[in-house]
Amino acid sequence: MPASETAASGPGYLAYVAAAAGEVVVVDTATGQLTGEFGIDSCQGITATPDGSRVFVAQTGQYSVVAISTATGQAEQITVGAFPQDVAATPDGTAVWATVTGPNTGRPGWNKVAVISTATLAVTGYLTVSDNPRQLGFSPDGRLAYITTARSIDVVNTATGRVTHSIPDPGGPQDLAISPDGGTLYVTNPVSGTLWVINTATNKVTAELTVADQPYSVAVTPDGKTLYVTELNANSVIAVDTTTLQTVATIPVGGVPGVVAVTPDGSQAWVGNILPGNITIFSPATNKVLTTVSAGPATATIDGVPIAIAFIKA
Repeated sequence: MPASETAASGPGYLAYVAAAAGEVVVVDTATGQLTGEFGIDSCQGITATPDGSRVFVAQTGQYSVVAISTATGQAEQITVGAFPQDVAATPDGTAVWATVTGPNTGRPGWNKVAVISTATLAVTGYLTVSDNPRQLGFSPDGRLAYITTARSIDVVNTATGRVTHSIPDPGGPQDLAISPDGGTLYVTNPVSGTLWVINTATNKVTAELTVADQPYSVAVTPDGKTLYVTELNANSVIAVDTTTLQTVATIPVGGVPGVVAVTPDGSQAWVGNILPGNITIFSPATNKVLTTVSAGPATATIDGVPIAIAFIKA
């Protein structure tokens, strides 16, 4: 981080930041300093197992997922299929799911999700979903998975591996977040400029909020009270009260914010800014920017395009 900036005083976590330019960097949330880096080609999604023992990264260009031991730094590559975009660990930590998105043009039918055993680091099977699966997440109890696809939001029963509902979404669904109680699903639609609020008991859209400047990434605070949505074209993040669904703050960040993530204790929110290749950290308590992270000791830097963030306890 530049000498002119002050490190954020934060919780005891390590942030693993996937930078699509070709690396994963590790940042201490208490100091804002980079503490490690891994060279991984064309990173996309990233997730950590609940016990923090491993981090999994979608290595899109290599058709694989990379499993990194957080204790030793050892990395193992797992082939999953064409252009994996996102990964998510199941709440019980036994598996990691990876969306096998395939190319956006050409052959249709790229509609698989790879299931990886965290014990063996091998693919145990594939699930069939709608075309071009993108982002995914699990209900807190692990019984359901939610997956955005090219034109729908698919609901998967994790016990059977089958899609139980497919919610049509012509607005081009991208990211999603699930409330801590599992009752509400939030989905961004960058093409139509909307944020959908979905009741998970009925799989019905209960509200559609207009977000003018291309809503992309979304995250909810651990208490479920506030929703953060990045606005790509406005270089900002909006804070939405989940009770009133009103915007309560707009936080200026860096150019083209591609991801927002909240620490597990809710004390910090991290935003990956694609154009400058840095991280804006702000306080959910005040919605004020604390600092910007761009570099560490010596020559260590975030090389660019921070696109996904996962936290583990330090």
